[in-house]
Amino acid sequence: MGNSALKAHLETSQKTGVFQLTGKGLTEFPEELQKLTANLRTVDLSNNKIEVLPAFIGGFQQLKSLTISSNKLTSLPNDIGKLKKLETLILNGNQLNQLPASVGQLKSLRTLNLSGNHFKEFPTGLGSLRHLDVLDLSKNQIHVVPAEVAELQAIEINLNQNQISTLTPEVSRTPRLKVLRLEENCLELSSIPISILTESQVSLLSLEGNLFEVKDIRDLEGYDKYMERFTATKKKFA
Repeated sequence: MGNSALKAHLETSQKTGVFQLTGKGLTEFPEELQKLTANLRTVDLSNNKIEVLPAFIGGFQQLKSLTISSNKLTSLPNDIGKLKKLETLILNGNQLNQLPASVGQLKSLRTLNLSGNHFKEFPTGLGSLRHLDVLDLSKNQIHVVPAEVAELQAIEINLNQNQISTLTPEVSRTPRLKVLRLEENCLELSSIPISILTESQVSLLSLEGNLFEVKDIRDLEGYDKYMERFTATKKKFA
């Protein structure tokens, strides 16, 4: 991509606060963006070949939305935790297998999309994200949903298409959780904690494509309680 085209993009971004450059084969995060740290609110660099996010990403103090999906990121810099106004972080389709602890400092974060990466373990340290609404970890290689999940404030957690065979009963204590997606995993019927049905806030539990017939969940204790929540939620949105 020529310098003149990039310059034109930068000039537009200076006015709009939005920088979008997708599918251009970029191998590096554009250094020129440093000139716009004071006024960029949205950055979208999806469908490129970026391998590294530079430390100067922490300088974008006004940034609310960062999308770097379908690139080649293998890690994130600690400085990402400095983005105090960031509400949306979209990183699906990369090669990430862990998050820096500093992600827990993204106090405004509402949406975190890590779908289609290389996570083998459920990422820790997200319990401090008090405004997190949606956590998407679908299409990874996670085997276990650990007890720490109870610390999350998420309303929806998407774990479709992983390799989950163990689901902690603590998931029923996740305070705001309404939607739990677990389709196409390795769960047995006996792996589903009864407490999700009897004690949780979950009103949509997706379990298709596991190692049991979905209809068999109807025989579990507490299924009626779950259906009451499911039906009440459906009516609300009808």
